[in-house]
Amino acid sequence: MGMMVVARRVDAPAHEVRYEFGFEDRFDRVLVIDPQTLAASVEDGDFNDAASAITAKIVSSWRKAGDFPQRMLYAS
Repeated sequence: MGMMVVARRVDAPAHEVRYEFGFEDRFDRVLVIDPQTLAASVEDGDFNDAASAITAKIVSSWRKAGDFPQRMLYAS
């Protein structure tokens, strides 16, 4: 079974980048990425497959473009 995870950047102070994310267009979770270390966590503490997949896409985009994207989509 596939999944589609969507994220949108909501805040990017100097010490972290925050994304609301969820399945399809339900932005019901928050992902936090440290721009210095690229360490990621989720506010609800459940770093599951969806969080891992969207984090990998966001970090890959950052490595290619040098900036954190406004929106990201992961589909499998």
